[in-house]
Amino acid sequence: MAEASAPEDSDPGEGSAREACTEANLLALDQQVCFALAIAARSVISLYRPLLEPLGLTHPQYLVMLALWEHEPLRVNELAALLELEPATLSPLLKRLEAAGYVRRERSATDDRALAVATTDRGRALRDDALAIPPAIINRLGMPLTELRALHERLSEVIQAATR
Repeated sequence: MAEASAPEDSDPGEGSAREACTEANLLALDQQVCFALAIAARSVISLYRPLLEPLGLTHPQYLVMLALWEHEPLRVNELAALLELEPATLSPLLKRLEAAGYVRRERSATDDRALAVATTDRGRALRDDALAIPPAIINRLGMPLTELRALHERLSEVIQAATR
């Protein structure tokens, strides 16, 4: 049986993608990119839980702290954009971090309508404890750093493609 070739003006990988998506496997769970990404995300995030609990942080709170340690102070809308979260999703995280004494929210010096978020002394001190987390995650994954960097690069490409 002769294979149909892809039209010349199509993407070179498109023909093979169509061939791989037969009716029999089109809806196979183990063939879904979304399923693999969801399981990978849950699995990796679960590795963080025992490392973050002693710090009093959840994984989303850890991401907020990472952003602040790198870029503080930030207005709430800037922080939300950096984390790709809606401000309404970010607000409860900030309230809990503020209650824990890790951040403070105050009116922006340049715009009274905007809230600025910065770490407290306690939040800055937490950074020293958090330095142990990335090496521990790398160790728990048991993958070479070069592979993890390549995976990060590919996932960044997936994110860009999905958000175009």
